[in-house]
Amino acid sequence: MKHRIVVLGAGYAGAFAAGNLARRLSPADTEITVVNAAPDFVERMRLHQFAAGQDIAFRGLADVFAGTGVRLRLARVTGIDPGRRTVAVTGEDGDGLIAYDTLLYTLGSSVAHQDVPGAAEHTFDVTGRSSALRLRERLAALDEGGSVLVVGEGLTGIETATELAESRPGLSVALAARGEPGAWLSPKARRHLRRAFDRLGVTVHEHTRVEAVEPARAIAAGRRSLPADVTVWAAGFAVHPLAAAGGLEVAGDGRIVVDRTMRSLSHPDVYAAGDCAYAIGENGRPLPMSCASAGLTNMQATAAIIARLTGREVPVTGLRYFGNHISLGRRDAIFQMVDEEARARSWYLGGRSAARLKSGVLKGAGWGIDHPTFGMPKRRRRLAGSQVLPGVRVAA
Repeated sequence: MKHRIVVLGAGYAGAFAAGNLARRLSPADTEITVVNAAPDFVERMRLHQFAAGQDIAFRGLADVFAGTGVRLRLARVTGIDPGRRTVAVTGEDGDGLIAYDTLLYTLGSSVAHQDVPGAAEHTFDVTGRSSALRLRERLAALDEGGSVLVVGEGLTGIETATELAESRPGLSVALAARGEPGAWLSPKARRHLRRAFDRLGVTVHEHTRVEAVEPARAIAAGRRSLPADVTVWAAGFAVHPLAAAGGLEVAGDGRIVVDRTMRSLSHPDVYAAGDCAYAIGENGRPLPMSCASAGLTNMQATAAIIARLTGREVPVTGLRYFGNHISLGRRDAIFQMVDEEARARSWYLGGRSAARLKSGVLKGAGWGIDHPTFGMPKRRRRLAGSQVLPGVRVAA
């Protein structure tokens, strides 16, 4: 029988991994199935642009996987049973079970409302295509002079606020930050960020913790009112509780605890990559939920799966960041170099050059989905405790 590999989710991590596995493993020995709720590949890093009203093309997953031999199952995952090695799904074909020999869990993350009263009912977000579309339609209905409040001072909050301000200059855009936006940046990069906010007319409410959200305003500490026709929530991410409910070992935030090869510590036939993986980086700290982490962890997971199935040495891929890249609209950006401890170095790149670099990164991420073996490690060494599963051949 063929070795059944099931990939849950087709975002950056899942789509790349599925294509890479299909191209590297013999179809005579393996069967690869991707389960995804939506029919399109969504570039999450562009969703704030989509919400701002820009034209963003979404490629169909059937086209992405055409000619690879990957089976696409359009369905929503409703449960996993790692004891029986099955996944429960529901879709247009009804409910069903999908059996696997190796499972790669890449279901990503969604918005975390952090139990703030009214946030779930009265806010918008850009963590998925449907939610970004909902925001896009609401913004299109706003008259000139309408107000938008973005809550969250992280990368998503900064990029969303600046994108909306540039694309819709007739709107009043504000950012509510619990601390200082970009506090992790170098002093020069922080000054660049403040100049960008000023240039785009973004009002920044520093040291402002939003404690409740109502239809036309947010309420901060001390009952301070922040008027907003639209409130965009960008204050954190959360993973789906499916992994925990299925009995996989998870961290306190629900992410699957994995070893250095992205293999579940509790169930060795399950791997995780992307936002749902609790992986320790080379600096000894958990990797944050981010597109960069998706790239690092999916390369390690797929390389480990391929090596173990073909009886080869398990390669070690890098789990280290080299910098943060922040878009500030279409014509400005910041690229901040970081050291081994993920602390900002003094050097940064800003302005149009950084914007062109970010554009190249976005194009490269999309290109990588169609060329999934690009960047895979050539050097290999066996890791302690690796388990070889012989009998699967490398694709010709």
